[in-house]
Amino acid sequence: MAASDGALRLVEECVGVGEIAVGDRVLTGVRYDVKRFQAFTPSGMPVPGLHRIEGRVRFEDGRALVPSDCTLRLEDGRSLRLTIVDADGRVLAEGHGPSRCHCC
Repeated sequence: MAASDGALRLVEECVGVGEIAVGDRVLTGVRYDVKRFQAFTPSGMPVPGLHRIEGRVRFEDGRALVPSDCTLRLEDGRSLRLTIVDADGRVLAEGHGPSRCHCC
């Protein structure tokens, strides 16, 4: 599927040090590398709600947090709702809306 017919296209990569909130726990000094992919219409407009965020976070003793829904706070102040999917710190999010991205 080509990018112009609904395939996801890389639109942003964020690398830095932030913090992760899981329930009432907050882990600081968390290194992250996340990529945001977005679907586009044939006319080039983004398709609302059709995106994917994937990447990796690095923190000590990640096993205790797997699997967990978390909020990753980036260096620039933005927050991403993600799921920690394995003990290696792989994170994933799909979709859009108040429960996922905090932008609306």
